[in-house]
Amino acid sequence: MHVGLIGAGVGPSLSPALHEREARALGLAYRYTLIDLDVLGVDPEDPAAVGDLLRRARDAGLRGVNVTHPVKQRVLHHLDALAPDAEAIGAVNTVVFDEGRAVGHNTDWSGFAAALHDGLPGVAVGRVAVLGAGGAGAAAAHALLVAGAGEVDLLDVDAERARDLAGRLGATFGPGRARARPVDGIADVLAAADGLVHATPTGMAEHPGLPVPGELLHPQLWVAEIVYRPLRTALLAAAQAVGCPTLDGGLMAVHQAADALHLFTGLRPDAARMRRHLDDLVAAPDDREDHRAV
Repeated sequence: MHVGLIGAGVGPSLSPALHEREARALGLAYRYTLIDLDVLGVDPEDPAAVGDLLRRARDAGLRGVNVTHPVKQRVLHHLDALAPDAEAIGAVNTVVFDEGRAVGHNTDWSGFAAALHDGLPGVAVGRVAVLGAGGAGAAAAHALLVAGAGEVDLLDVDAERARDLAGRLGATFGPGRARARPVDGIADVLAAADGLVHATPTGMAEHPGLPVPGELLHPQLWVAEIVYRPLRTALLAAAQAVGCPTLDGGLMAVHQAADALHLFTGLRPDAARMRRHLDDLVAAPDDREDHRAV
């Protein structure tokens, strides 16, 4: 079986090795190819570009593709059908080619839901702040509301994007459950929040730093990270220093990958084993084959 990943700057991605290691453990011949927009010189702003890459992947016999930044939302217009959760979230991270149709799914939300359940069981979710209203933030907010969060505050430097997401979530879960908040009001939001989900690139190896001032963190606040490289980001270090319960991005990465692998293969991956795969890969990220598309 052959699958792939479409996105920009995906060369360092651990997804190929993570998928392939678990597929081998399941006894499956499986190849995972990177389709890097930067390497191919593809402009993601070109309305036809993402659709062309999907058609090429399907014509090449791929079973499906994962999609990541910056095409999780741009891909929507090039699909034949959407799973209900992907439609509600407005973002797709997994496309399955099935009998000539391209069907979009979102395993980011289910991955985050499973990670929160496993990594921070029983935490309060009366009011949760989500920083970042892109594809990952939308998935996390959806997962929180499915899990029974009372209110989700959405903060993004793109205020319109936060408002749009609040509207979509309100249409699914009811008015007032999700509200867009100005980023310059984050101090008040965090002071009243039970938890913070961070869903921006800040903290990644390529974008070091803190996404929020450290003095806004307090012991009554749990902090969940979407970033998984590194597993211990500056935000998690600062949160742990003041006594916040924390969740690294590794569990979400594992669970979303396991759910995508299940969609591609019909087999049920072992998430605990995949977490061990991920820990090994993070410790030795260069111990990988070249998975670039040629």
